[in-house]
Amino acid sequence: MALFKGSGVAIVTPFRNNQVDYEAYRDLIEWHIQEKTDAIIVSGTTGESATLSDDEKKALYKFSVEVARGRTQIICGTGTNNTAQSIELSKYAESVGADGLLLITPYYNKPTQRGLYSHFKAIADVVSIPIILYNVPSRTGVNMLPETVAMLSLVQHIEAIKEASGDISQIAKVIELCSKDFITYSGNDDQTMPILALGGQGVISVTANIIPGIIHDQVMAYLNGDSSVVEKALRLRELHQVMFIESNPVPAKKALSLMGKMNDDVRLPLVGMEEAHVKTLKAVLNKYKVLGDLS
Repeated sequence: MALFKGSGVAIVTPFRNNQVDYEAYRDLIEWHIQEKTDAIIVSGTTGESATLSDDEKKALYKFSVEVARGRTQIICGTGTNNTAQSIELSKYAESVGADGLLLITPYYNKPTQRGLYSHFKAIADVVSIPIILYNVPSRTGVNMLPETVAMLSLVQHIEAIKEASGDISQIAKVIELCSKDFITYSGNDDQTMPILALGGQGVISVTANIIPGIIHDQVMAYLNGDSSVVEKALRLRELHQVMFIESNPVPAKKALSLMGKMNDDVRLPLVGMEEAHVKTLKAVLNKYKVLGDLS
């Protein structure tokens, strides 16, 4: 199956009493399918992958595939800073029917560009489903250069990148150096339209957690040639920003709880949102009519 074009949601992982809340998670998946989300990215940064055990990740992969039943793509976040662990998770995700894998650059150990290449190739060599690379240096401490991406794009099964470096010039170079078949996704909601203008094919979005239909419609409208949607996309700037008023996914989870979709529990070392920020979040959500008046 070819990778999605359009809007992928970096979905949150609902918790209740520090356990995964599968009932709420099922409801979120069904909602995203109803809202035309093109792919659900499971156990990414927004899904609090850092505090999920491997057993929990595997259970989420399997559950997501079973609930989706082919109605939207399930992309599993299987990247870690341990190549052997990433391989194990990736092989498991493939075995339960995942449509693709999201592989973050190894964090903390800060590999060289040659190390990055070797890490991703080792994983690609043992799976047969599409791989999306994930470059987010602000979180990992390592920036994957366009030349490295171009080399990796020639490796079988490596078919895309989620680019969250924030550097538009770098992203433009990635698109320039790689073939037209290689997909670049925006990893930052506020840069989606510029990246689409450069030739990107979609977004892996945090804001889609709360307005999935709008994000899908805007991206698909642009990909279908409607440039007038850029003006509408610009109006979402404040909503994108408030999703990062505290560490992601704290604001997204609080917003979803205010919408009645789930509990806002997060796992330590993340903590619940500060009251001053909750007030700001409510004001922005009301401004965009995401929910009723909560003042």
